[in-house]
Amino acid sequence: QVQLVESGGGLVQPGGSLRLSCAASGTILSANPMGWYRQAPGQQRELVATVTSGGTTNYADSVKGRFTISRDNAKSAVYLLMNSLKPEDTAVYYCNAHIDWLDNLTPRSGDYWGQGTQVTVSS
Repeated sequence: QVQLVESGGGLVQPGGSLRLSCAASGTILSANPMGWYRQAPGQQRELVATVTSGGTTNYADSVKGRFTISRDNAKSAVYLLMNSLKPEDTAVYYCNAHIDWLDNLTPRSGDYWGQGTQVTVSS
């Protein structure tokens, strides 16, 4: 089985920072790309940022210059450093990855989501 486990959400004041972490568990062959999405109440889930195994990044315009995505290929982990947080960044943040993995000796592939972590920006 494959799981994406997230951590690092919480409550922060406007202008503050948070760092989200996500790691894939299982017999992982590759996780590419990896990324973060978010969903605010009453809104559709939207892309925040993605990163490939080669380090190519992509950001939503709303977070460019404030958020930084990074990854550790050896750990099949992805991180999101969020600076200068705004109330409109409040949402549940989800980790996502396309993962190739071994189910015993059978290779499998799919897109996987974490359980979500709440980020609340409020004074």
